Amino acid sequence: MNGEHEHYAGHEEPWDERTPGVLRLPSGRLVRGRGLRHALDPSAQTPSYGVYLLGGQPPATPWASRWLRWPDFRLPADREEARSVLTDAWARATTERVELACAGGRGRTGTALACLAVLDGVPAKEAVAYVRTHYDRHAVETPWQKRYVRRFTPPL
Repeated sequence: MNGEHEHYAGHEEPWDERTPGVLRLPSGRLVRGRGLRHALDPSAQTPSYGVYLLGGQPPATPWASRWLRWPDFRLPADREEARSVLTDAWARATTERVELACAGGRGRTGTALACLAVLDGVPAKEAVAYVRTHYDRHAVETPWQKRYVRRFTPPL
């Protein structure tokens, strides 16, 4: 480990990188993407914070969470709110186990993870490829989701 996870010092243990869906961002932050239709392994680590990208109210969780209204195959209903929520999730990932999830874990989740990659310094035009290489090769499903990532910018 030797400094690899030092940003978690004094906080909870980071995600186990062997866990399915865990993405390491260039800064070393670890975030997990997940499809809610897939049951959680009872022995797996749980998030301390989740962002749920769904058209309707997400199920209740025993950890802190935020609902970002985002219909399937579409874009966030409120793009400024999305920028704020994703920036907060990225910041929390330095000390917390952050999870981003939609129903299937590919389109909306991949798009949100690509936006976190942009916040982490990956050029916007390369962020979809980064997530497809390091998370899921089918992530970010639609042309408008790809365009959303290319145009995503951090908040001012």
